[in-house]
Amino acid sequence: MPDSPSTRRHFLQQTSLASAGLLVPALAFANPQQPPSAQKPKDAENISPAEDLMREHGVLNRILLIYDEHLRLLAARQTFDGSVLVSAADIVRHFVEEYHEKLEEDFLFPRFRKAGKLVNLVDTLLAQHKAGRLLTAQIRELASLPTLKFVSDADKLADALRSFLRMYRPHEAREDTVLFPAFRSIVSPHEYDALGGDFEKKEDQLFGDQGFFKIVDQVAELEKKLRIHDLSQFTPK
Repeated sequence: MPDSPSTRRHFLQQTSLASAGLLVPALAFANPQQPPSAQKPKDAENISPAEDLMREHGVLNRILLIYDEHLRLLAARQTFDGSVLVSAADIVRHFVEEYHEKLEEDFLFPRFRKAGKLVNLVDTLLAQHKAGRLLTAQIRELASLPTLKFVSDADKLADALRSFLRMYRPHEAREDTVLFPAFRSIVSPHEYDALGGDFEKKEDQLFGDQGFFKIVDQVAELEKKLRIHDLSQFTPK
């Protein structure tokens, strides 16, 4: 028997936090004692530009799993803590869009255009970056307290999550298998190595020393809150 409108509204009211003051951006997580994953020797950061960008895709993939789980909860009409999704969207905004994608737009895309290589792909990737930012803003807004009140809002949130997932999985796969491997062919070895250092300096500037590992720890905390942190649970029975 279908739920009554009042029952559905009650469910959706419970999916958000009881207080807007509890919505803390993901990048504000403060841990006075660095967790093990943040305690990396500095020379471990001496990696190539492509490896740096691809491991950042790993962070994005873990966020996509968090989005997957929220889609499942929405479909099952189960309650959830809206601040977790807000925090995940904040990581996407600050780490993926304002840092990772900005590196691609400032350092990779112009060089491919200058070399006349993969220009159509670069144009598509840039258009998807812009579309992704709109979706992130929508996901964050709909996941926060004032908006997720009615069935229509939940449907909009589910649509935004699906659109983000559908776009970014092929987006990052094409970058990992086509764009990043081709990057070496359009720059000199010296320039390629120097860019790796430039990427690390930018990361440290925005997120502090060992910033990548701090972001990984933040994502892991969100996974624990959703109970999707145990890798073995994804193994087929």
